[in-house]
Amino acid sequence: MDTLLSNIRACDVCKAHLPLGPRPVVTAHRDAKMIIIGQAPGTKVHNSGIPWDDPSGKQLRKWLGITDSLFYNETKIAIVPMGFCYPGKGKSGDLPPRPECAPLWHQPLFDHMQHLQLIILIGQYAQKYYLKQLAKANLTETVKAYYEYLPTYFPVPHPSPRNRFWLTKNPWFQDEVVPTLQQKVKEILK
Repeated sequence: MDTLLSNIRACDVCKAHLPLGPRPVVTAHRDAKMIIIGQAPGTKVHNSGIPWDDPSGKQLRKWLGITDSLFYNETKIAIVPMGFCYPGKGKSGDLPPRPECAPLWHQPLFDHMQHLQLIILIGQYAQKYYLKQLAKANLTETVKAYYEYLPTYFPVPHPSPRNRFWLTKNPWFQDEVVPTLQQKVKEILK
């Protein structure tokens, strides 16, 4: 696992496409019980090298119902984005995660983590990649049907402040889905 993580952190496969250069951000451990699969680091995370070290991360930890210290305990929770490096800016936010990372690195990571009990899929990129044809027509419908993907997967929207309108429009997420997510996380990490 240490060699694999070193190789990932040294990866420069898509260097030519990265405006800030490669800086793969990932945490994992062979004993991890949960894995969080998000999109790709933003500029703040690119600069700090700490996954979810931004307002989205604070919101995510609230949804999970866990402390920062538990969130960053790699023996409990692996944090593996769809794209390991900051992909650059698009018209309405960051560009999509680079397509090279997940096919290249995810399965080798999974092969080393034999104790995984839950994979949290954050946002449409992770959901489409992992749920494939089982994903619903859109993110809202996929998240609403979260129970169909248990016990392996738990789809959630991205916790970005940009999604506040989605959260306001879909109060069932906070009322119904978040308590179930917190209970599941508590059971696994006890």
